[in-house]
Amino acid sequence: MARYQSEFTQFLNELKSEKPHLEADQQAGRSLLWDKEPLSTEDLRRAKAAKLKQRAYVYSND
Repeated sequence: MARYQSEFTQFLNELKSEKPHLEADQQAGRSLLWDKEPLSTEDLRRAKAAKLKQRAYVYSND
């Protein structure tokens, strides 16, 4: 039972062997969208100053 691999695991292993650059492409895509540099204190201050106060009941037309 220790050598059992599901069909999905077999598929992933086969895919990775056919396309060895796949993992590097995934990491590049992640860094493009998610891995950002931390904001500077000036940027944080400006973002906080630009925030609008939310009304108590947002669906009201008041």
